[in-house]
Amino acid sequence: MAKWDLDKLSNKGKPMTKYTRSEILDTAKQYVTKQRENEHGDMEANFEMIGELWGTYLGHHIDTSDVAVMMTLLKIARIKSNPSNSDSWIDSCGYMACGGELSAKKPEPEKVVRYEPKGNL
Repeated sequence: MAKWDLDKLSNKGKPMTKYTRSEILDTAKQYVTKQRENEHGDMEANFEMIGELWGTYLGHHIDTSDVAVMMTLLKIARIKSNPSNSDSWIDSCGYMACGGELSAKKPEPEKVVRYEPKGNL
């Protein structure tokens, strides 16, 4: 695990003002439902493209919900180095909401029924 000395890091992000959890979630909602779509296009198509690019680079499939989780982890890493940057807190909520929506669209996996012979064959 990485060990962080937070006292040695400069505060380059926006200063964290007094936010309530409702304000953070409302801001994230505004970002993911309006602002980000205007800037980056359709969320699902964007996450699919990111997954394809990462998958090509890594050599295996990256699902859209994996993209959401990994982008959230990126934001968590940024929070670790600068916890007073409000954008990281807000964006991490937005990525989790996107991942939840994408995961909810997935069909339930079909159960595989194994054949088990009875008696001696």
